Amino acid sequence: MSERRIGLLCAFGVLLIWTGFQLMSRFLATQSVTAWDVAALRYSGAFLTALPFLLWRGPPRIPWHQALALVATAGFGFALGAYGGFQFAPAAHGAVIMAGLLPFIIAAAWWVAFSEAWGLRRVLSLLLVALGIALLARDTFGGHPGAWRGDLLFVFAVLCWAAYTYLIRKWRIGAVDATLAVALYAAPIFLPIWWLVLPSRIGELSLGMAVFQMAWHGTLSVMVAGILFTRAVVLLGGPQTSAITAAVPALVALGAWLLLGETLGLAGWAGVLVVTCGMIAGLAPARAR
Repeated sequence: MSERRIGLLCAFGVLLIWTGFQLMSRFLATQSVTAWDVAALRYSGAFLTALPFLLWRGPPRIPWHQALALVATAGFGFALGAYGGFQFAPAAHGAVIMAGLLPFIIAAAWWVAFSEAWGLRRVLSLLLVALGIALLARDTFGGHPGAWRGDLLFVFAVLCWAAYTYLIRKWRIGAVDATLAVALYAAPIFLPIWWLVLPSRIGELSLGMAVFQMAWHGTLSVMVAGILFTRAVVLLGGPQTSAITAAVPALVALGAWLLLGETLGLAGWAGVLVVTCGMIAGLAPARAR
């Protein structure tokens, strides 16, 4: 397979996992566990999944300062910002803000840092995504007076993930090394603090649900999605990868309708269609003017 096809498969794999992450977070937001509990499940699951890789190939082959930067952005900043946001705002807000804002931040960062010009197709893709996100926001935002606190946390999560994307591009870090750094180093830092200091109601989760959440948020969302996303960025570039993941809000809206019985209005369904068109427009390589 060509590198481009492999990159596309990786990006679409991330799209599906991130959609499940949003839907699962929507479900957990209705439960009694805290955001710190969900983060603890995420870090625990990722750490346990990473142990066989550690025995197989050793620790991440990157300098300590780079590993800590990746943990701070993708490990702590993104995850805690997202889970904290779901405590204040509906999950639909997270889907719209986190997946919708990411393509614009990354495209701007690539333009400034790596001199990647915006070709006509990329501009068209971003315009369609912006229009679709606006339609989805019009349909889902409102009726939640305190949600602005969660929305700010979602924006913070997006900025942290964009910083992670920039760092792996700048430092040319491989997919396995980047993901292992986040999975192996976040848990030993966070879990003792969570156990000793942070509020917790994790005992209200059944053992089966706790194990399932560790597998979903840790194994899939950190390890599998981390490797796929990093590989996609290396093969496709950050802007095109984020253009594909911009379809997350649309898929979340469809999943919430089918699985949770949450319907959208006419503007929301129009936004789903327009965001999908924007993603398709962004699949072709951007051509510099």
